[in-house]
Amino acid sequence: MKKYLFPTFTVIAVVIGIIIGMSLSQQANAQRIIFQNGQFEVVPSSKVDHLLQLMENSYVDEINIDSITDEAMTDLVQKLDPHSAYIPKEDLEMVNSELAGSFSGIGVQFTIQQDTVRIVAVIAGGPCEGVGVLAGDKLITVDDSLFVGKKINNEKVMRTLRGEKGTEVKLGVLRAGSKEMLYFTVVRGDIPVTSVDAKFIIEANGQKIGFVRANKFGATTYREFLTALAELKAQGATRYIVDLRENSGGYMDQAIRMANEFLQRGEMIVYSEGRAYPRYEAKADGTGRFKDVPVVVLIDNFSASASEIFAGAMQDNDRAQIIGRRSFGKGLVQQQMPFEDGSAVRLTVARYYTPSGRCIQKPYTMGDQEDYEQELYERFEHGELYSADSIHFADTTTYRTKNGRIVRGGGGIMPDVFVGRDTTLNSPWYNRCVNMAYTYQFAYQYTDAHRAQLSKYKDWKSLERYLQSQPVLKEFVAFAKEKGVEPDEAQIQKSKPLMLRLLHAYIVRNILGDEGFFPLFERDDDITKKAVEVISNVQ
Repeated sequence: MKKYLFPTFTVIAVVIGIIIGMSLSQQANAQRIIFQNGQFEVVPSSKVDHLLQLMENSYVDEINIDSITDEAMTDLVQKLDPHSAYIPKEDLEMVNSELAGSFSGIGVQFTIQQDTVRIVAVIAGGPCEGVGVLAGDKLITVDDSLFVGKKINNEKVMRTLRGEKGTEVKLGVLRAGSKEMLYFTVVRGDIPVTSVDAKFIIEANGQKIGFVRANKFGATTYREFLTALAELKAQGATRYIVDLRENSGGYMDQAIRMANEFLQRGEMIVYSEGRAYPRYEAKADGTGRFKDVPVVVLIDNFSASASEIFAGAMQDNDRAQIIGRRSFGKGLVQQQMPFEDGSAVRLTVARYYTPSGRCIQKPYTMGDQEDYEQELYERFEHGELYSADSIHFADTTTYRTKNGRIVRGGGGIMPDVFVGRDTTLNSPWYNRCVNMAYTYQFAYQYTDAHRAQLSKYKDWKSLERYLQSQPVLKEFVAFAKEKGVEPDEAQIQKSKPLMLRLLHAYIVRNILGDEGFFPLFERDDDITKKAVEVISNVQ
């Protein structure tokens, strides 16, 4: 009996072991272990996890599962709202650097013309300045490899020239006046990312008005903004214009801190909440240094997110008049969550609301990115950029500001003072030249050809006076003709003020940077002129 019993038990034990093993294997395939809230938790796997595992282990051919996973992740997130996004590992550093305080690179501003990278400006104190790279140089080789041609684009240039701090890159450039290629070995270093494009004084009606323009809400925006205000105050500014046009947003906390500078203690700045996101309220703490000075805020249809938080707080608290055109309408809050492989997802976790309780998010259909992006074009088609009467809001609820004024939600911030586009000086000749970017191309070539003379002028006013004495328009007309835009004398004369404004401003920017460009460009801007008029009359 013992002789048969032992083998029988052995077989049963093996069978039980196999069953248990299969069960554990199925459970392992059906579960994932994650670290969350300070402890390990077992969570169920999804069909997607199973499918990817099957494809990796059982598909007939070898496949790049990482690439397929990235595509699948992108497709999944695109089924959500238009602002949630999956960011592959190779794109994450560049995406983050847009809002970070700095990135590692060589320190140049560039443009691509005629399939060639041309250095527009060398950042002061940056790696390229230290080795002798100059504005106007044409980049021909990188690490002894040819770097010209139709495949060169902005993304490729940035990927190639940026890199880990301390690493070297060898540049081969052609320079005007030199027949030989010049080679520079550049050690990559930290390049500051600035948010404040320009700050300057506008004098009107015996008053000094400080103008500050912010292009994004990055990690250093508040610090830059406060520094700009302090410098303008030291120059005698007693009232301010905050320009947020074309500012697509960024970090919410930076907008909150900026708004805090202008609001009284206890005034609401913004609040946010979501299904799994507890309500968060931001109120002014009363420490702001500019609580009592007159201020106006400029917005347009490209002002979004954090720009709208700032503008909404100022409008709802009746602290500032908003001037310009209806903003974009982004009232969703994204949180960036990293994955182990270095990729990340920016997931919408909440909606934010202005102090009056309105969510300014414009309507969208889940997964329909194309129609969402088309909405801005539809605004143009409906004439919204020219007339406030064509503007309609999705939210019909009546919201009121601190002083009882009616404001709308569900489609951006409507300015208190609407300024439509003025096309009276436009012409088909002007429009084609601008749309084809010939103004920008000409400005670079003109600057390159006259750099020695232009560089003698150290401020925008003296440089503009010099340009006014030169046949810039005549040379541009000839340049545009070579590009296929036939001159029409009547149209040229009609658009002359607009064209010279652009050409002079672009040339000045190539020599003096944004600090020279914006004072010249904004002087004749319709929205800025209205802002100066409004703020000059504030008591």
